[in-house]
Amino acid sequence: MGLISFSFPHAHGTGSRPISDPPLKLEGDPSQSLVDEERLSTDEAVPHSGNVTITPRSNGVNEDLHLDEEIRNAGGFEGIVGQSWALRQVLRLIETVATGDSTVLLLGETGTGKELIARAIHNRSRRKERNFVKLNCAAIPTGLLESELFGHERGAFTGAIAQKVGRLELADRGSLFLDEIGDIPLELQPKLLRVLQEREFERLGSTRTQRVDVRVVAATHCDLEGMIAEKQFRCDLYYRLNVFPISIPPLRERPGDIPQLVRHFVQRAARRMNKAIDRISCETMDALTQYPWPGNIRELENVIERAVILTSGPVLRVPIRDLHTRIAPGHNHERSQTLEEVERRHIVTTLKETRWVLSGPRGAATRLGLNRATLYFRMKKLGIVRPGTESWSHEIKSGTERVGHSEIRVGGRP
Repeated sequence: MGLISFSFPHAHGTGSRPISDPPLKLEGDPSQSLVDEERLSTDEAVPHSGNVTITPRSNGVNEDLHLDEEIRNAGGFEGIVGQSWALRQVLRLIETVATGDSTVLLLGETGTGKELIARAIHNRSRRKERNFVKLNCAAIPTGLLESELFGHERGAFTGAIAQKVGRLELADRGSLFLDEIGDIPLELQPKLLRVLQEREFERLGSTRTQRVDVRVVAATHCDLEGMIAEKQFRCDLYYRLNVFPISIPPLRERPGDIPQLVRHFVQRAARRMNKAIDRISCETMDALTQYPWPGNIRELENVIERAVILTSGPVLRVPIRDLHTRIAPGHNHERSQTLEEVERRHIVTTLKETRWVLSGPRGAATRLGLNRATLYFRMKKLGIVRPGTESWSHEIKSGTERVGHSEIRVGGRP
């Protein structure tokens, strides 16, 4: 059985040659090991055979080496482990936006490390000496979220026995990370919009306006544009948040980073549990690399921690069979949708594709096999409203259909 040492990052490829396994070196931070790789070959998993120790590849002079050296020396990406092309693109975007004060929107699946990205933005900004304040909008009950964000005065509500400083004030002249921004309730969104636009707010129960200088970094795994179409998220708040969007790739799109992440998590867990683990079999590493990881980096970390607990010798033992019982990516274990929900989603998707044009040869009605009036009334019944509008007009005019304060022109662009 082939064994891989954790002393070096594991890289898939055919250019490796058998050499002796060096001892595990616990010194240094594996998150700083950002070396250059070919753009595509690093993300392709190739099974290993025989007893090999994988060493870092040397590609000679490359245009990316200067940036990678700068990243290593600056030390602004602590905790972000990986060397894939997709991750380096994210780091370049961080470098670009961090020095300013623009609002950043992090988009990505749960468990992809959005908080680490937000912290890296803060650490490389001029606000790095100030507070980095976090608030998970999904973890706080709706009734308490306003108080947590804006603070409250004594007696503002039942149980408010003392004045409370909100997260906004704590983050003054620093950065505020709003995780799961898609879960913020509709009634609270206008107040957050005012903070982004005017840089001012009032505590709950107070009439005194306070000004604040804070940089907002928001994150979500939700489809905010879809939520706008379903009237669950304000479009004006979305446009204020979406100044500089950064998409965080899921782990299955950068499998070349998995070996280095495994090494990082094994070393960290082994230190904490006072264990000496310095090898993993090639077959196990290949299995970890080929698994799609629906829970992303968080799932990988938990699997490795469990493996370290179960391992009694120097070779990491990962219960691979347990991975196949986990939730497959894209498999929906939630309740089945009703016919009305399916119809509503299909109509909204078609309207987006036609830019909300109802009639004409390329309009939504033609694509759906309906006449214009039938589609109009189906939209009204299902509560489908174009983003940026709040109500339906009951008139159907020749050539145009009015929706709130905007027009949908028949056969033309909105």
